[in-house]
Amino acid sequence: MVSECKRTKLFLQFCPVIQGVKTIYPYLLRGLVIVRVHQVWATDITYVPMATGYMYLMAIIDLYSRYVLSWSVSNTMEADWCCGVLRKALGSYPQPEIFNTDQGSQFTSDDFTSVLLDQNIRISMDGKGRALDNIFVERLWRSVKYEDIYLKAYQDGWQLEAGLQAYFEFYNCRRFHQSLNYRTPEEVLKGIKSSQTK
Repeated sequence: MVSECKRTKLFLQFCPVIQGVKTIYPYLLRGLVIVRVHQVWATDITYVPMATGYMYLMAIIDLYSRYVLSWSVSNTMEADWCCGVLRKALGSYPQPEIFNTDQGSQFTSDDFTSVLLDQNIRISMDGKGRALDNIFVERLWRSVKYEDIYLKAYQDGWQLEAGLQAYFEFYNCRRFHQSLNYRTPEEVLKGIKSSQTK
């Protein structure tokens, strides 16, 4: 793809750049107005402390609705695990136009990017060290940690997975968001008007 890009003023803005053994894709969300579901999905991985040890949590969200489309916990951050979470989302929902990640090795791997490129999904990557580029996933992490993980101090991965299953069900279907006009992510995803009056 890089060879197809001409070196114009927009080269760095829209074309991937090869850095060593990995390809970094440009950040496509700056200035983009997100106006519909499945226009942009985003993902990230966060560290989850438990009573003994820790695990990793990956989630994929639809940026317009904030709906958590797919998630998983693991004790490693391998690309295969990330690909599985991605394939689950792609197999369950209409594919997005753009998929945003950070520059982690799992997301820059050929295994992961090829899943997206094979579906003609445009890849967007946060600037290095720019957590605000993925602010909606960062807000999800804050919510899940302060509303669930830190309160429950899960003992093991089985408890963690069961607890997160319940939390994400609550988050998607019963947690009203001020930024969504006091609708739930599910209501926005499905185009349902809220019964809440605020």
